[in-house]
Amino acid sequence: MFLSELKIWNFRKYGSGENGVPGLHIYLNKGLNLLVGENDSGKTAIIDAIKYILQTQSHDYQRFDEEDFFLSPGKKPTDANRAKSLKIECIFRGFDADNNEAANFIEWHGIEKDCKGKDHYLLKVILTAERKDRKITYDVKAGPDDEGNQLDGAARDFLRVTYLKPLRDAESELIPGKRSRLAQILKSHEAFSSIPESEHTITKIAESANEQIEGYFKGKGEKNIDIPDQSGKNLLSDINNYLREFFTEKEINKIAKFTISGQSLSGILEKLILNLTEENSGLGSYNRLYIAAELLLLKRINYYGLKLSLIEEVEAHLHPQAQLRLIEYLQNEIADKSGVQLIMTTHSPNLASKVKLDNIVICKGDKAFAMGSDFTELEKGDYLFLERFLDVTKANLFFAQGVILVEGDAENILIPIIADLLGKPLTKHGVSVVNVQSTAFLRYSRIFKRKSGESMGVKVAVVTDNDIKPNSGLTEEQIREKRTEKETKYNGQDVKTFISPVWTLEYDISLSGLKKELYTAILHAEKIQNSNTYGLTCEKIVEVYNKVESDFASWNSDSKTDQEIAKAIYEDYMLEKKISKPIVAQCFASLLKGCDGIKERIEVDEKLQYIVNAIKHVTE
Repeated sequence: MFLSELKIWNFRKYGSGENGVPGLHIYLNKGLNLLVGENDSGKTAIIDAIKYILQTQSHDYQRFDEEDFFLSPGKKPTDANRAKSLKIECIFRGFDADNNEAANFIEWHGIEKDCKGKDHYLLKVILTAERKDRKITYDVKAGPDDEGNQLDGAARDFLRVTYLKPLRDAESELIPGKRSRLAQILKSHEAFSSIPESEHTITKIAESANEQIEGYFKGKGEKNIDIPDQSGKNLLSDINNYLREFFTEKEINKIAKFTISGQSLSGILEKLILNLTEENSGLGSYNRLYIAAELLLLKRINYYGLKLSLIEEVEAHLHPQAQLRLIEYLQNEIADKSGVQLIMTTHSPNLASKVKLDNIVICKGDKAFAMGSDFTELEKGDYLFLERFLDVTKANLFFAQGVILVEGDAENILIPIIADLLGKPLTKHGVSVVNVQSTAFLRYSRIFKRKSGESMGVKVAVVTDNDIKPNSGLTEEQIREKRTEKETKYNGQDVKTFISPVWTLEYDISLSGLKKELYTAILHAEKIQNSNTYGLTCEKIVEVYNKVESDFASWNSDSKTDQEIAKAIYEDYMLEKKISKPIVAQCFASLLKGCDGIKERIEVDEKLQYIVNAIKHVTE
């Protein structure tokens, strides 16, 4: 069995829609589910909603407070502006007919038919909470309909989840103590739960150790033979001599003895510590040890309850390589092969890039968007492609408020600089520039397109070259048709395409009012890429300056057209000499920062309008 659907009404940031539609309704995978998104995007609210309704195997204390009830956006946090009630609903599917999963809920489960008419068990669990006169009451029911019947304690125990909180102090969770988490985990495991406490090997070991300790303080060893070290006996004798003076004649039989405390199995387990053999291990190592211990609860033999683990910020205290190793094992071995359902949250692009796209849920605004093929416009081939090429750099798009997709390094370098010069810094607006390093825009843009047509609230700009070389022989109408074809291919919902006006980024800048700055950058880049020191001396800078002035004076005296100058700069020089586009972009960006009135020059230049409009699209 697994948690198939989660619905939320009026809990935290998730309100409710018209006609009783839940504020949040997401479908979950049977195996791994990774909730990604920026801060305050609702990831923790989803985890907490599941915890409230299903409760945890560690019996964490949980209760609702007023802040859990939905507050209308923009309203003051007063009693009148908060919802009076909330509702959380979990739907479970996948009951195995070969074991006793369904038998645990025989009074509450229903039946649903699949597309082939085959019957399957369904369990719907509903929590409702109300607040009145500063008191909050809640109730948990289950059944095939929206009413349900009271869910008893035994059935609820089979629904408990394991939960690993964020920023956990894993080391303290594994040390001895009353009701220690380690003792709870061990006692639930069949290694301890399947054998009577009095007959368990651990109990007998403790009894034997206790006899030896008592013998030490009596001065007697095995077979009641005196031991050489009588200091323990003398110590206990001194204590009892004092007691005789403290007690009355009626209490004289009260004497002291030393024993190991906690002789029950629970008491013994509460004395255990799970540690690493290597001393001075860090938080990251203990975090992995703690996760390993918690996973014991999900791999118990003959356990027919829900095998669901909630892990917040799974990357806590782990360096990137450790994150990748952990998520790879959890995805492949625990989720896929062991039948365990995992719902995890992360802020890590490392993890988001490693997990299969259809296992990701993007939390954005007051919505959550599953990335499975039933919900996106991605095709099967897109999933395979993105699994190969969606690396940690590109995975930033999952956390962005806006995305600019570019096809090369030059745009990747230049666009953030131009945005800064326009007074629209991309970092301030939460915008990521993703270099797809090809023209595979369609595959990436479809991530943000939903089959339902619902907006994800993420503006996406596809910035691409026109890729029609001057003097190609095409008519103006044919060129417009090709541009329209490209726009139609990528556009849709929040995705919009911005195409260079003529050919490529560099050629179009060669046609713009910034052609002299670009030519200077090209000459600088030539010097840099041919230099072992990767630097520009004053002599080289003067040499470049003189050449720029000389060449432009020559072109102007020859009355060359803008197209001829652009050809001389881009084709005849930059391409002919194979000068690096990224280095040119880097030099050009540096020159732009030092230009007077550059903001106005960029804004009014028609050859740069497509970049300006792309930046406006994702920042406004």
